[in-house]
Amino acid sequence: MMRSAPHAGPAFSSPASRLDRWLFALRRTAAVIRRMIGVPDYETYLTHMRQRYPQCTPLDRKTFERERLTARYKATGSRCC
Repeated sequence: MMRSAPHAGPAFSSPASRLDRWLFALRRTAAVIRRMIGVPDYETYLTHMRQRYPQCTPLDRKTFERERLTARYKATGSRCC
């Protein structure tokens, strides 16, 4: 009886594709951490503006961050003290 060769799994990926996957995972992890601590994500904002409002000029990074932080800390009722 002849046995078939065991499944070797996916072929080894090239160093470039492994690096791309690692960088992608790193970017996603950074984005999750930024969301968890409340840091605004300017790149996501730019993508959103390009897709939804292509006729509008997006805010520059400094103005965007200032407005996001103002909106975050201006909210009443979100504090315990």
